[in-house]
Amino acid sequence: MLNQATEKTRTPTFLYKEITHEIIGAAFEVYRTLGYGFLEKVYERALLVELRHRGIVAETQKPIQVYYKGETVGDYIADLLVDGKVVVELKVEKEYNPKHEAQLINYLKAAHMKVGLLINFGKDKCRHKRMVY
Repeated sequence: MLNQATEKTRTPTFLYKEITHEIIGAAFEVYRTLGYGFLEKVYERALLVELRHRGIVAETQKPIQVYYKGETVGDYIADLLVDGKVVVELKVEKEYNPKHEAQLINYLKAAHMKVGLLINFGKDKCRHKRMVY
């Protein structure tokens, strides 16, 4: 029989699980409705509308400061910042490309944020990757 401490170490916990689940669901709804072939900006705006319909606070083209040794050295523009917690990077490529994963991790690291979603509105399906830094 496992004690509570052992059980807690075996059960994975996901930071911002509920909000990332909602974002992914919203992205699937956007893809189901629009399909493939629009510019990234169209999907970005549609996802913003879908999130707002779900009562979720989100901002598009949100500047996020990048830090180096505690000092601001610049910023990057997040496609979406959801609930002030989750960075969403959108792509529109025929196939999911893992090279964008490094880009998202760098954004999270530089901005001192923990959770990001990479969402690709691809030719055959909408695909996502949840990343934690």
